[in-house]
Amino acid sequence: MHPGEFDIDAGLVARLVAAQFPDLAGLPIGKVESTGTVNAIYRVGPELYARLPRMQRMVADLEHEWRWLPELAPHLPLRIPEPVAMGEPVTWFPFPWAIYRWIEGWPYDDELIGDERQAATDVAQFVLALRRITVSAGTPGAGRKPLRDLDTATREAIDSARGLIDGGAGAAWERSLEAPVWDGPPVWIHADLLRPNLLVRDGRLDAVIDFGSAGVGDPAADVIPAWSVFTAAGRAAFRDILDVDDGTWSRARGYALHQALVIIPYYAETNPGFARLAQRTVREVLADIAS
Repeated sequence: MHPGEFDIDAGLVARLVAAQFPDLAGLPIGKVESTGTVNAIYRVGPELYARLPRMQRMVADLEHEWRWLPELAPHLPLRIPEPVAMGEPVTWFPFPWAIYRWIEGWPYDDELIGDERQAATDVAQFVLALRRITVSAGTPGAGRKPLRDLDTATREAIDSARGLIDGGAGAAWERSLEAPVWDGPPVWIHADLLRPNLLVRDGRLDAVIDFGSAGVGDPAADVIPAWSVFTAAGRAAFRDILDVDDGTWSRARGYALHQALVIIPYYAETNPGFARLAQRTVREVLADIAS
């Protein structure tokens, strides 16, 4: 998926588990198919799973999660990953890796959700709960650079994705640049609330995963699900509950568009499922602007 990433398979994971956690040796190991781009994920028996960074630069996300997940969990209304054990680098796998408690569920999909407005309510309540967590000294910064600073990369992505996206994406991005720059107080944000990171069970949103990008920053980062997750009906409910002002809404829409546009050309061949979700986001942004 990435040039130079480490070769990870079930045999490697079984060796790591047996060497570092002998009490888990012999449990069946199976690859978890996902659109995840940072970690390879393997089921370890019925109750656990392992996450292994694909590259050195991705280790920081895993260590970040390990530090902050236990502090965030008591304050949040949905399940989040529960760290169980941290593995150490070895000569044949040079990165830290981690074991978590398995969370049953499926990545968000329209067909799995009984009521999109209820799902939007659940995500919004999660975002509000996250924002209420006290920002303390040492809390890491999160979120993206101002939209203007992302202009060059976004235009390059639009050029690279021609034929894969609607021709109106360029005009939509131009409009996004008119959004006001954020100047408010920082709040806790997840910063990566995409469909693969929202797990559904029995027709309802049940868990939020992948906190490698979480920290404090612009609250617009967690308004991105309005386009990356929902359609018009869910989008309206989501905005109402969060009480999003026009400036934040425009800025968030710009971030959603930027994120989707840079995903599409990079992952079009190596992670086509992820690229298709990004194409969907672009369509939702354009539909929202048109309405």
